[in-house]
Amino acid sequence: MGGNGGSGTNADKRPNELLGSWFVRSGWSKGELARQVNRRARQLGANHISTDTSRVRRWLDGENPREPIPRILSELFSERFGCVVSIEDLGLRAARPSPSASSVDLPWTGPQTVALLGEFSRSDLMLARRGFLGSSLALSAGPSLIEPMQRWLVPSPGAPAVPEPDSPLDPRRPGRLSKPELELLESTTRMFRQWDAQCGGGLRRKAVVGQLHEVTDLLQEPQPGATTRKLFKVAAELAELAGWMSYDVGLQPTAQKYFVLALHAAKEAGDRPLGSYILSSMSRQMIHLGRPDDALELIHLAQYGSRDCAGPRTQAMLYAMEARAYANMGQPGRTKRAVRMAEDTFAEAEEWDEPDPDWIRFFSEAELYAENSHSFRDLAYVAGRSPTYASLAEPLMRRAVELFAKDGEHQRSYALNLIGMATVHLLQGEPEAGTDYASRAMTVAKKVRSERVNNRIRKTVDTAVRDHGDLAAVVDLTEQLAVDLPDAEAV
Repeated sequence: MGGNGGSGTNADKRPNELLGSWFVRSGWSKGELARQVNRRARQLGANHISTDTSRVRRWLDGENPREPIPRILSELFSERFGCVVSIEDLGLRAARPSPSASSVDLPWTGPQTVALLGEFSRSDLMLARRGFLGSSLALSAGPSLIEPMQRWLVPSPGAPAVPEPDSPLDPRRPGRLSKPELELLESTTRMFRQWDAQCGGGLRRKAVVGQLHEVTDLLQEPQPGATTRKLFKVAAELAELAGWMSYDVGLQPTAQKYFVLALHAAKEAGDRPLGSYILSSMSRQMIHLGRPDDALELIHLAQYGSRDCAGPRTQAMLYAMEARAYANMGQPGRTKRAVRMAEDTFAEAEEWDEPDPDWIRFFSEAELYAENSHSFRDLAYVAGRSPTYASLAEPLMRRAVELFAKDGEHQRSYALNLIGMATVHLLQGEPEAGTDYASRAMTVAKKVRSERVNNRIRKTVDTAVRDHGDLAAVVDLTEQLAVDLPDAEAV
């Protein structure tokens, strides 16, 4: 029985209605699901798993399978539906994994954060390809993601109340960084961020991961307290950027793991505004993966944790992401309120007398217009392709495109907003204008290695073909797509 992955007794067993609902919607037969589970188990090296139709029937009847079957089922249903279907969503209670094997529930201690960052970045460098840790890494969502992240706010045990003073640097001691060396690390991180904005995540991702691995090596050397905190801050920024680039090229579990490790490093650095920014990146990924409820939880955690220390530009960005989450949940009233809060808070940024950190520089007036327009565009989709919400998105999106056209640094954002403008016109029943913007987006996308941009263009062209396939402009657009953006290569 153990070889088949079953556990538990027949007493008090009830049908698993959640698993049953996902199973019915999948269109699979019991035999087909069993074959897929066996195939995935062999890929994981779990050759003792031998599932059949009767075993699948028992799961549907309420039997609780042993690991790795809950994780395999989560992966299979996630792939089937194109969004994260967590173990909890399937009504399965998985045995709690050890911290080292868990995707996101990791110990909140400095030494283990350094060790995990070093181990993960080294694996990435050695095996850099799509799904490089596919056999041991899965996306987390729902309570298994949110609950560990809430511990970001819990004070570290034994943390000193007052920062320890730095001892004088002794240049003869190995491992001790000078101030110019630290400044060089910080400037290198800023340069990587600029490269990402200009070129997309595909061209420089390995360089960022390599730099992160070097910083974890430095964190293992004895350093003065203030130097260690600055190194953790650099590590947090690099890990967030590695996560963002991984997200941009479609490596979703890899991206999530980097984001989680970045949040741990930000906590060790004592930088709550940076932590809130990392949580906003995680939120954006959850929206992309069709989990707006999780996205909203992450944003509210970010807002609460940085409420008394983040500048207005950061707070405005968090409000804009809150609006995106509400829009994808189909809540127009709360979306509009969050959009207004983003606009009002951003207006205060001009009067803010402290310099903003480099990581929030991207949130310009153009980005504000872009996020808010995407919120209304998302509302239009959720409301059944509503032209009313599309008309609210159109002037904001137009302004974003105008501003990004003058900005040579943020080319990926320019491409994404040209696509956004194309989708708005398609929602408004204006296919000629929509194809024009999609064509312009392709021209920019050729300069940016971003699978996220390419996928959005492909989806937009698919929509145009579905609704207006006989239009000459749409025919031309499909031909341009075949030439300019052939099918994605493995990353």
